[in-house]
Amino acid sequence: MTRYKAIVAYDGSNFFGFQVQTKSGVEVQRTVQGELNKAVNQIAKQPVTPIKVVGASRTDTGVHAFGQVVHFDLPFDINPVGVSKGLNTLLPRDILIKAVTKVSDDFHARFSTHAKRYFYRVSTTAFTDPFKRHYTGHFHWHLDTSRIQEALPDLIGEHDFASFAASGNQTASTVRTITSAQLIEKPDEQELVFVFEGNAFLYNQIRIMVGVLLEIGNGRREIHDIQRLIAVKDREQARFTAPASGLYLDEIDYGENPAN
Repeated sequence: MTRYKAIVAYDGSNFFGFQVQTKSGVEVQRTVQGELNKAVNQIAKQPVTPIKVVGASRTDTGVHAFGQVVHFDLPFDINPVGVSKGLNTLLPRDILIKAVTKVSDDFHARFSTHAKRYFYRVSTTAFTDPFKRHYTGHFHWHLDTSRIQEALPDLIGEHDFASFAASGNQTASTVRTITSAQLIEKPDEQELVFVFEGNAFLYNQIRIMVGVLLEIGNGRREIHDIQRLIAVKDREQARFTAPASGLYLDEIDYGENPAN
């Protein structure tokens, strides 16, 4: 078996997230992983034991990706360019294989990650733009972005982000490290873009952080309320979760290991 790593982009609007959802062994919803599994198994000529594509991040329903990373094993050794072309021929138009490379057998798309970067787009138009509704969150209330810029450093570092984890979180620890948190203002496009980098993120953590930051910008919270939320470890006090439509998995870093 030869292991391949692929960088995948997808429009999450019509997917129920990345991870396959099954009932009695039958897929019950359309997922990114499900579509990739079908294409990879067609490439492999439908092997007796189905090949499973493994993803780096289990993005939720409606979440998009520019740089999702997956790995899979094929029962033969062929040129990665051929694998990429073959998959793109078979996949639906809302998924694109951007690149394929061969990797070592110990590479794991999920467990070999070093860091992840996500960004979140917020539309600030007075009313929802029909051409952005699937690709941004929408916040039409007044925002003082200087308050948000002042609050962002409170997220940096290693913290227990229990207040920022949705009830579906299944990880043993809620401690995570955020290395960068930025706000990019795009007044000509009436958009704000939040960019977060860290070693890993909890279920819905970024969407909850964005919700808190927007409430800070709107004056509904004190500028440094993030410090209080980190201390109290109470999800109920974080309140607002920004919509999935504005979230994008941008890039996954695997460190300096050449095998990755």
